Amino acid sequence: MYDIENYYNAKTTDEASALLKEHPGARIISGGSDVLIKIREGKMAGTSLVCIRDIEEMKGITVKENGDIWIGAGTVFSHITRDPVIQERIPVLGEAVDQVGGPQVRNIGTIGGNICNGAVSADSVPTGFSYNAKLRIVNTGKERIVPIREFYLGPGKVKLEQGDVMTHVIIPSEEYQGYQGHYIKYSMRRAMDIATLSCSVVSKIEDDILEDVRITFGVAAPVPWRCTETEELLKGRKITKELYQELENSIRSEINPRDSWRASKAFRIQIAGEIAKRALYRTAVLAGVPEEQSFDFAEEFGEV
Repeated sequence: MYDIENYYNAKTTDEASALLKEHPGARIISGGSDVLIKIREGKMAGTSLVCIRDIEEMKGITVKENGDIWIGAGTVFSHITRDPVIQERIPVLGEAVDQVGGPQVRNIGTIGGNICNGAVSADSVPTGFSYNAKLRIVNTGKERIVPIREFYLGPGKVKLEQGDVMTHVIIPSEEYQGYQGHYIKYSMRRAMDIATLSCSVVSKIEDDILEDVRITFGVAAPVPWRCTETEELLKGRKITKELYQELENSIRSEINPRDSWRASKAFRIQIAGEIAKRALYRTAVLAGVPEEQSFDFAEEFGEV
């Protein structure tokens, strides 16, 4: 049973903003994979909903003349995974969102909902952090661009004001061109489970030198967490076995996960170093670094 007070269907972003201001307690809904569950559980009983599913300008993926990738907030996960722009330029994002729930959820869930939900377990968010993504937010004719790293205020809390509608996720060209990425999600089940811990690594490697690296964890802190100390430690270094060991040790000292029924803090810290190491290794292989130069993960640990 869904206890919904009123349901409004917006056709434009301005209409959605106006409805949100007119009904201060209303919540945005598109796919409904998060909101409807909370309503059914009684956590948001009696809530009014503003549907943005029919706003066409918030759907699809385009590349601007300057190379920036604009992803409509209303674009569903399955579309992102299959989109040729994503597959060619930032395939790690498609791989990450392909791990959200099951096929039914991926066919209705949107990247905007995944980000605005504020959950640290969101599969799209670590890669957004690693690519220094920006969010376009509109409010009755006005717009602002917010770096995704400034958007998260705390568990389940994001920087949205009354009437705000997030319309696009922007990946600047300079943040992805020349970079390789890999996302690893650790969960208690192999499928249809939220992350116990997740890690997205994006790196730029030239002549076996790690010129730049971004390492972001989900469920390792109250908000998605960029490991900037570890990143600075690794930049400019040659890819070696010793570098991977330093990464592993540094990660474990930098993150601050919590104990929960899914996993203890100690367990999350232990696996964090391992999955970050594996993710960086995969980006190095994608960049052309010989596998035997650092670790033979396939032989030591099984498939990455």
